Amino acid sequence: MKLLGVNIDHIATLRNVRDAKTPDLMRAIDIIDKCMGIECITIHLREDRRHIKDIDAKLLCNESPLKINLEIACTEEMVNFAVQNKPYSVCFVPEKREEMTTESGLDVISHKNKIASAIIKLKEVGLKVSLFLDPVSEQIETAKEIGADAVEIHTGKYSNDVGIAQQNELIRIQDAAKLIVELGMECHAGHGLNYKNIVKLAKIEEISLFNIGHFLIGESIYLGLEKAVNKMHEIINA
Repeated sequence: MKLLGVNIDHIATLRNVRDAKTPDLMRAIDIIDKCMGIECITIHLREDRRHIKDIDAKLLCNESPLKINLEIACTEEMVNFAVQNKPYSVCFVPEKREEMTTESGLDVISHKNKIASAIIKLKEVGLKVSLFLDPVSEQIETAKEIGADAVEIHTGKYSNDVGIAQQNELIRIQDAAKLIVELGMECHAGHGLNYKNIVKLAKIEEISLFNIGHFLIGESIYLGLEKAVNKMHEIINA
């Protein structure tokens, strides 16, 4: 069975529009906890704190009934935060202040030593570490070399492409997923996925977990959060 990680960043975005106390993140997690095939809750603590705040991340790491997958940039501040608050796992992602959302995978080759040191620090306190990468073999091989437990394939290009371009990107993702598993790491995938474009990705045997956020939070306006999440789980396991 393929598992699902639900990113709740944009519940916090809606709350922050009014600088209010609702919608409440813990209430959302209580609902998601009733859904099928949930592996984790994903939150991204960004440098600009545009959605998840420090107080949110601390609360969820300590009180969530579901595992917390903390997405962060590889900075000293963020690594120290993870060490202190001990989520279940950490996923290193690239981050630019001006971007609307994460635009590409992490360049682990260019930042190899820095990321390797951060991985050691996180593993010393028992945290699982994944890297958010484009489907590029050299990046994946470097991730293995520096001790990553998992690679999350960036599916943004696949999600935005159409026709033959999307088919070509699907092949790249298939090849990347096989390599990740052959190297002994877990293969995850996420970014820009919805009920339609996930169908072909769900057929890739090596992908064990999909992290999905913005689309599911949007669909929950129409279906309710529990139904929106359960529908996605049903599709990826159909």
